[in-house]
Amino acid sequence: MSRGKKLDLFIGADIDDSWNEVQSTRKTKISSQDLEPQKHFLVFAKEKRRGKIVTLVGEFQIEKEDASATLKLLKKKLGCGGIYKDGFMEFQGELKEKLRPLLVDLNFRFKKGH
Repeated sequence: MSRGKKLDLFIGADIDDSWNEVQSTRKTKISSQDLEPQKHFLVFAKEKRRGKIVTLVGEFQIEKEDASATLKLLKKKLGCGGIYKDGFMEFQGELKEKLRPLLVDLNFRFKKGH
């Protein structure tokens, strides 16, 4: 069994020699429109993954190339690792206080309270 795949056992179901893999749908809907940075309303989220803290920022509605360039710039300024997937940028560590001014400098806006 490989890491990262979710398996689901159905109670009362016939279990054959094979496992059933659960196909999860995408959590967010990625819009087909690309918005300017001023029209974004970003939010922060904090999660724990394998005992480490991950800071999520999103949802971005820009082209993947632009998002990758922005992510690369932010990772270099913050000195941390990260990834862009499903419209959210994920950064390793608790970086909300450092990340917010950098995104404001790039003309991104945030929802109130975030």
